[in-house]
Amino acid sequence: MSVKDLYDVAGETTRAGAIVCEGEPVAQADAPAVARLRRAGALVMGKTSMSEFAFSGVGFNPHDGTPRNPADAAVFRIPGGSSSGAAVSVALGLCVAGLGSDTGGSIRIPAALCGLVGFKNTQRRVPTDGAMALSRTLDTVCAITRSVRQAQVVDGVLSGQRLDVSAKPLSSCRFWVPDTLMFDDIEPAVATAFERTAQTLSRRGATLVHAPAPWVAEVGALNAPGGLSPIEGWAEHRHRIATRMDQLDRRTAARMVLGRDVSAADYLQLLSNRQAWRLRAEQALEGFDAMLCPTVPMVAPALEPLLANDDAFFAANRLLLRNTFVINFLDGCSISLPCHQPGELPVGLMLSAPGGHDAALLGLALSVEAALAQG
Repeated sequence: MSVKDLYDVAGETTRAGAIVCEGEPVAQADAPAVARLRRAGALVMGKTSMSEFAFSGVGFNPHDGTPRNPADAAVFRIPGGSSSGAAVSVALGLCVAGLGSDTGGSIRIPAALCGLVGFKNTQRRVPTDGAMALSRTLDTVCAITRSVRQAQVVDGVLSGQRLDVSAKPLSSCRFWVPDTLMFDDIEPAVATAFERTAQTLSRRGATLVHAPAPWVAEVGALNAPGGLSPIEGWAEHRHRIATRMDQLDRRTAARMVLGRDVSAADYLQLLSNRQAWRLRAEQALEGFDAMLCPTVPMVAPALEPLLANDDAFFAANRLLLRNTFVINFLDGCSISLPCHQPGELPVGLMLSAPGGHDAALLGLALSVEAALAQG
């Protein structure tokens, strides 16, 4: 396995892709996630690159370099982030799985763009100790793999829980396909892959209910002012960056400072509003096995145009994170499966459920994965 440079590995400095962390004391012990993997027999082959402080869905890093998405030999496309190196290490066949993290989509986005499986478990199931925090409210310890069964095995090691997972017949499954927000600005290649997948599932007896999800559209307004990641990220790293902002990538700095001046009262109100919204969302999802939508509404864009124009960079980042972040805000579990055909750029299919439904979601993912393999 590879390990994202967010996790403590004994004898090494945890940099989180940021040069401001260089020179900090080395870790005295492995993070619990790394220690559990080692005890299970995993060979840690090395640390992987990532977005600075795990604060971008693009996967770009100006300090360490950006790993190239292996899906396209002709165009340097983004790998997705923030677990960029984790995804590329698996996509290149360098390792079986890549330990990463998911705060707003950082496992599922690179999995989708690189044609892999990314399982974001319910946050509370795996300890985050020994992982450099971005948002303590949202940070989730999880991994990128090539298959759902591999995701189940790694999840069992990380969580210390052997989930009882069995494939569920698609003929008894009900999916909510949200007409609100999740399909806005979708690229034709993603729309085609999703529609083809929906037809495959329908042929096997699954019920797909296309319906509005007004609660989804509320997330942007509720995650304000600042947003949980900027607020908690600034609180976590202010001692590192308050006087050294010039050593951060300007795109990271621009997002981090959004949380600098948010009051405690506004932060607590955000948490309260989120909790009320989460309960309403969970009620809306009752009676469905999962919510079904594209993981991201685009295929991996070329890197160079994003670096040449900050507006393009931030626009792409918002779109990359939009669908996945809804599930982090829900405190749910979610998995991205590849749903493209050979010769096409990777497209991710996202299945999501409220928190605590990990076993059922993995069982459902097994059935969907098998159906997609059969065509």
